[in-house]
Amino acid sequence: MSAAAPEIGFARAAEHRARCRFCATELVHTFVDLGMSPLCQTHIEPHELNHMEPFYPLRAWVCHKCFLVQLEQYVAPADIFGRDYAYFSSYSDSWVEHARKYSELMIRRFKLGAKSKVMEIASNDGYLLQHFVKASVPCLGIEPAANCARVAVAKGVPTTIRFFGVASAGEIAAEHGRPNLLLGNNVLAHVPDINDFVEGMRTLLAPEGVITMEFPHLLQLMHQNQFDTVYHEHFSYLSLSAVERIFAHHGLVPFDVEELPTHGGSLRIYARHTDDATKPVGPAVVELRQRERTRGLDTLAAYEGFQEQVKETKRKLLEFLIGAKRAGKRVVGYGAPGKGNTLLNYCGIRQDFLDYTVDRSPHKQGRYTPGTHIPILAPEVIRSTRPDFVLILPWNLREEITAQFAYIREWGGRFVVPIPEVTVLP
Repeated sequence: MSAAAPEIGFARAAEHRARCRFCATELVHTFVDLGMSPLCQTHIEPHELNHMEPFYPLRAWVCHKCFLVQLEQYVAPADIFGRDYAYFSSYSDSWVEHARKYSELMIRRFKLGAKSKVMEIASNDGYLLQHFVKASVPCLGIEPAANCARVAVAKGVPTTIRFFGVASAGEIAAEHGRPNLLLGNNVLAHVPDINDFVEGMRTLLAPEGVITMEFPHLLQLMHQNQFDTVYHEHFSYLSLSAVERIFAHHGLVPFDVEELPTHGGSLRIYARHTDDATKPVGPAVVELRQRERTRGLDTLAAYEGFQEQVKETKRKLLEFLIGAKRAGKRVVGYGAPGKGNTLLNYCGIRQDFLDYTVDRSPHKQGRYTPGTHIPILAPEVIRSTRPDFVLILPWNLREEITAQFAYIREWGGRFVVPIPEVTVLP
């Protein structure tokens, strides 16, 4: 009698076992499997087109003990966020405006001034701290990518080039003091050793200081079908409940939370030291914690249907592109973001569907998308080539992009967004 074939599905195959990056529980449950994919910010130079590209598994797991959704680490952070990191925050006008409003809010709420100190982890090109500089609030950026840090320094934003963790937190505290406000936007999800990172924040923060962290909300990722935000640079996919568990383990307490529209739905948490009694936990934390529980985020059942939802989105996008090309339509892309490269590789979209894509960042122009090798051109090319459809890959910026390129309607051009499902915009 032959042995039964191994079951393929939610439980993980037995040949390799990784462990949760927070609680070290063995990972056995798949959240979503997007196949093999290259690093999403490794845009290809023309001379590299015939070189081998490394692809890595892009599979997210959910821990059945702490319910942290996560990827395994295949590449060291230094190889991802190294000297030629291609993401510069300042090329999004709406993101810079978001940062300006944040800085004004923090200055008002926490009465920050010339005697205060603000530090940002993963400060990029100074897109945010420049607003504190203009308000004469002392600040320091902590940024691992040297090319981004140089741009920040040129803007007048003091920046130290290093990765953040317990060791560097101690060094920074000794060299620069401890901040009243320690912030990080879209960095908590980017660290493979989340325990070292959070412990580093506790080490660096002033006794009555405040941490703010912004990150895409797992609840919105699932509800809005945002599977393309899964890529190797994002090691963790966070709910409030998971963050509360991680922070509590390291002597920190989220005391307030805001729900934001950025990146398709994000959270901004406010945290303090556990022994700081000056900041009680507010009702927003209690309400969101209960809402996540009601949606089942503390049960495996809530995560089981996501894979099939993703497959159906892929089918619908390919149906649209096949129909457009058969009708003789010209389709191009806008943007070369991380999420776009996940989408293109998972769906197998190359120049047979997209003639090219465009991006405002000169650091990406003249290169090619990783894996799919679609040319990345300057935005002006859209006017000269007059495409029928523009597929917006950074769909979270759809309002900004459709306003900037409204002129495509002069020749009957239409915008298309792929997430949460394929939609041709009016």
